[in-house]
Formats: sequence, C-alpha cells, structure tokens
Amino acid sequence: MNLKTLGRKQTLSLNIDSIAELIAKTQLASGEIPWSLNDKTDPWDHVESIIGLTIGGYIKEARLGFEWMIHNQLDNGAWYASYKKGVPEDKTMDANLSSYISVGVFHHFLITKDISFLEYMWPTVKSAIEYAVSLQAPSGEIYWAKSPDYVTDKTALLTGSSSIYMSLKCALSIAKQLNKPMPAWEKALTKLEEAIIYRPHSFNVTKSRFSMDWFYPVLSGALTGDAAKKQIDKYWKKFVVNGMGIKCVSDEPWITIAETSEFVLALAAMGNFSLAGIVFSWIQNKCFDDGSCWCGFTYPDMIIWPEDKMTWTNAVALMAADALYDLTPAGQIFSHNFWQESEFSCFV
Repeated sequence: MNLKTLGRKQTLSLNIDSIAELIAKTQLASGEIPWSLNDKTDPWDHVESIIGLTIGGYIKEARLGFEWMIHNQLDNGAWYASYKKGVPEDKTMDANLSSYISVGVFHHFLITKDISFLEYMWPTVKSAIEYAVSLQAPSGEIYWAKSPDYVTDKTALLTGSSSIYMSLKCALSIAKQLNKPMPAWEKALTKLEEAIIYRPHSFNVTKSRFSMDWFYPVLSGALTGDAAKKQIDKYWKKFVVNGMGIKCVSDEPWITIAETSEFVLALAAMGNFSLAGIVFSWIQNKCFDDGSCWCGFTYPDMIIWPEDKMTWTNAVALMAADALYDLTPAGQIFSHNFWQESEFSCFV
C-alpha cells in the first residue's frame, strides 16, 4: 500500500506494510508487544500496537496480543502499568491504561465483524471498564490509579479521562452488539463528559504544557462541533510548528510522530480532512530506511530522538492514515459523525 492515491484526493506515501511488519517483528512469542526491541510494555501502548497490527492485516498476531491481555489481567480488572518480558515492573494500576482494551477490541470487531470474538473478549472488557468506573469521582472525572498497595491516587488528568471517555464509548458499543445493557456505564459516560466540558477545574493536575491535554478532549469526542473547533484554534500556535508537526511539550523543541498522528486523528474526527491531510503530509517522510516511522525529532536541528523504532508510534501513524484514506472499515472509529450516526454506536 505504498505510494497510492487513496480517498479524499490525497497521496499516502507511508509504507503501510513495512510499518505493520515492524510491529509484528517486535511482538514477543507470548503476544506481548514492547515499545521497541528489549524495551518495556505498557497495556495502553500494547493495545495501540494491536490496533496497528489489525490495520496491517496481521489478524493472528493481533489475536495473540489480546490473549496476552487476557492472561495478564488482574483480579480487579486492571493491568500493571508496565512489564518487561511478562514480568511486572511498575505495579501501579492506571485506570486509563487498563480501560483502553475496549478500544482495541471494538476496533478489531469493526474490521473482522467477528461477533464470537466480542463474546470471547467481553469478560476481559467488562472487568477492565468496571475497574475504571470504580475510580470515578462524584464530580465525574476519573481518578488516575491505585498504587501497588491498592490505595487510590485521586490525581485526575484531563488526557487520561478523555481517553477513558473513548474507552467507555467503545465498551458500550460492544455491550450493545452483545445485547448487554450497562446503565451504570452510560451514567458514568455522561458524568465524565460533563466534567470534561463544563468542569475542567475538576482535573486537579495541570498538564497544559502537553499537547495531549489540548486535543484529547476533541479526539475522544467529548468536545464536538463549535466547541471542538474553538479548542483547536485556541492553542494552535502553542503546539503546531507549521510544516513540521506537533510539539509534545509546548516549551521544548521536540516534535513527535505520535502526537502529530493523534492530532491528525482529532482533525479528521471533526471532519476537517483537508487540514488533517496537510498536517499528516508533514511527517510522512519522517521514516527510517526500512519504512518505519521515527519516534520524534528536535527542531530546527532535525536530530532524530530517540532512535528506537517504537511500535505504538508506528501504530498511531497507521491509525491516522486509516482515518484519512479509509484503509479499513474501522478508519472512522474516532469520527464524531460515526458516534452520531453509525449502527455500531452506543448513542444510536
């Protein structure tokens, strides 16, 4: 799928096959997908890499990745924050990292249409979402995590809660497909949405230096329409380096392929495919000789940093390409219109 003109009159120059192959080659025999060779694994990025495998057609490898999640889920529905070759390294139990499994499962279903897969994964998804919902504050935000000693850390992060908002939507859509009403989840989703939109002060740790806090409420679909446009316009100059990409942190000269790709997803989710295509074009040549994407680079000196070939970075580049060029039936999973109109949406 290299150098093809696909959809919306834009040219895709990423080598989809090479990127997916990198993720598959980095996956361990157990199904675990570390950040890079001999690196750690966290459950959120592991699921992101599974999504990349599914987009690239590596269905068997994606299923093996889901099996790893099943086998490593804790009794409370969470996963530890990081592992290395199956051994837990950080035993913090992060609500966001744990709930993202539902996005991977729903994405996989949109491509395969395999209802038996949803049935098989339902106990895992249900336990994971129950864990995240159990950490919801009365005012709607989701507390960050439980410590290794099972003490709740009442830090609430806007990026993490926005990601959980997307996870809840996907979990409810899975429940809808399986005819399993989950009214408590619906209530939790409404409370979380209201916190993101109307009570941003509820998030008691500011991450305003980080671009994800800027666009994740839009990417997740909590902010739509005029509110989403105002949010993007408000901090455009703070994080966007025209012709290059999106800064990870506003006061550092570092552009990342992941944040840029996620920002492309947010623009495409709003329906602004023209601008999304322009931003995506800035990073399509930021690749190693094997076709896989860099992790990031400094500017203006253009030093590639780090030099590791990151699985999750490459996965989200595939997701951005899918959102722009409809490579798979799951290309519009973040689209605001999808969640308003699709037969698979939990809102329909």
